[in-house]
Amino acid sequence: MALSTIPFSGLGADASKQGVNFRNLIINGDMSIAQRGTSVSSITSSGYRTMDRWNFATDLGTWTMSQETDVPTGQGFAKSLKLDCTTANASPSAGNFLVLEQKIEGQMLQHLKKGTSNAESLTMSFWVKSSKTGTYICELLDTDNSRQISKAYTINSANTWEKKTLTYEGDTTGAFTNDNGESLRIDFWLGAGSTFTGGTLSTTWTATSNGDRVAGSVNLADSTANDWYITGVQLEVGTSASDFEFLPYDVNRTRCLRYYEKLEFTSAYDTIFGGWVRNGSDMGAVWQYETIKRANPTIGLSADNTYRINTASGDHTNQSSGTSNTTKTRTQLGFARSASLTSGQAGYINMENGNGNAYFTADAEL
Repeated sequence: MALSTIPFSGLGADASKQGVNFRNLIINGDMSIAQRGTSVSSITSSGYRTMDRWNFATDLGTWTMSQETDVPTGQGFAKSLKLDCTTANASPSAGNFLVLEQKIEGQMLQHLKKGTSNAESLTMSFWVKSSKTGTYICELLDTDNSRQISKAYTINSANTWEKKTLTYEGDTTGAFTNDNGESLRIDFWLGAGSTFTGGTLSTTWTATSNGDRVAGSVNLADSTANDWYITGVQLEVGTSASDFEFLPYDVNRTRCLRYYEKLEFTSAYDTIFGGWVRNGSDMGAVWQYETIKRANPTIGLSADNTYRINTASGDHTNQSSGTSNTTKTRTQLGFARSASLTSGQAGYINMENGNGNAYFTADAEL
């Protein structure tokens, strides 16, 4: 029997709970993938820091963001995301913001039928823990049509894992654009200034009005005693929450690689790429990514002196590096020195001894 014709009953009674549905719109909701690293401190500005697909947007306070093993007991999770306040700001300026967010492509959302009379409701579920009790806000922001809806949840007991479930009705106004750009942003607000808190919370879909987005929220940045953990984030079609959709690690990682990929070498003389000498001073190589990227990525490379050029003519310390002809599937790399290479020879690039880790990054994040 062809695999495409096997019914769920042929895959076992729990098949619908084993990742075959991909019902979760959130990628890396279990916080298990962290290509950029497991801890970053002294954060005062926005950016992707640790766990894949999770952007920390802030200009309020100073933070450490880390991947932790502190998780809800008996729920199947191994990792959580932690934000720890290291410099407080108890009096935010009007425009200050503190948000953990994930951005989703429009072509991933067409089944929601947004902007039609059949628009689907969505339910968000997640596990959360904080030293600071009180009211927090989770917002869905339609960036195509400047529309938003916010729901409040309460952390009732300090330092205790609690599961939260929030339901957002379907929006019959404004369709998501069917492309690889950002259409929907999920914002976990943790603090904000009066620009975002000065109105009345918009608990139904409406044209975006900043003052109504975060009204009534706590300010997690008001004390260095504050921290906040989250894991098991799931956003799915419907008006009730199902059990968290655990994906195999390799599947979860591949989904993250569409947006960001890091190739790293840590041992002296590790071979990095095979290549060819293009002229007397430059060796070319091609980095073929593991996964096709969302868009042509921005390429990052470690310092020039972490690479060594090796050919039949000898070994040469690299003096400069660059990229060209970058596409969604690969980029061409160049490693150069002033002279001593023989055009047409094959060779390879390896890591120079004692000059730190060598790494290459391809960043196609929204």
